Amino acid sequence: MKIEVIGKKCTPRDSFKERAEKKLEKVERLFGGDTVAKITAAVEKSGKSVEITLQKHGVIFRAQERAQELDTALDKAVDALIRQIRKNKTRVEKKLRATHLVEEVFTGLPIAELEETQFDIVRTKSLPLKPESVEEAILQMNLLGHSFYLFLNAESGQLNLVYTRADGGYGLLVPRFA
Repeated sequence: MKIEVIGKKCTPRDSFKERAEKKLEKVERLFGGDTVAKITAAVEKSGKSVEITLQKHGVIFRAQERAQELDTALDKAVDALIRQIRKNKTRVEKKLRATHLVEEVFTGLPIAELEETQFDIVRTKSLPLKPESVEEAILQMNLLGHSFYLFLNAESGQLNLVYTRADGGYGLLVPRFA
């Protein structure tokens, strides 16, 4: 597994990097060796946070946890990631079945540990799309009181999505075709 450790407003110590590598060995057993892991450690006003993003064959798993110490946040993030992998293994298997990547993505995870959850769509909405700037979309999202907003980007002509991040900022999702 390729692991990249990044610090925001801090420089992670070597002991943190070693602990991260050791903790991610559990995840490596589930995913295999050619997985890319990006760990971002950050110091914030409310404490410290660790974000882990795993990527393999276009499948992305992400977990972010906060705590008073980086090591505690790392432990919580790895545990959350493992729960997420176990919970979603069946759904990802169905998605990847056509491409025969299931065994490559998930190796060593017993089927007995999995949960199957049904998604019930209870409402469908259609919305008119008019070209908007990112700033207009954020304003519209805030006016509606939503945490995300889908819009047609006036500059690129593509569908984009703006959303409110947990840290209070805004995010922009831009499609990238593989």
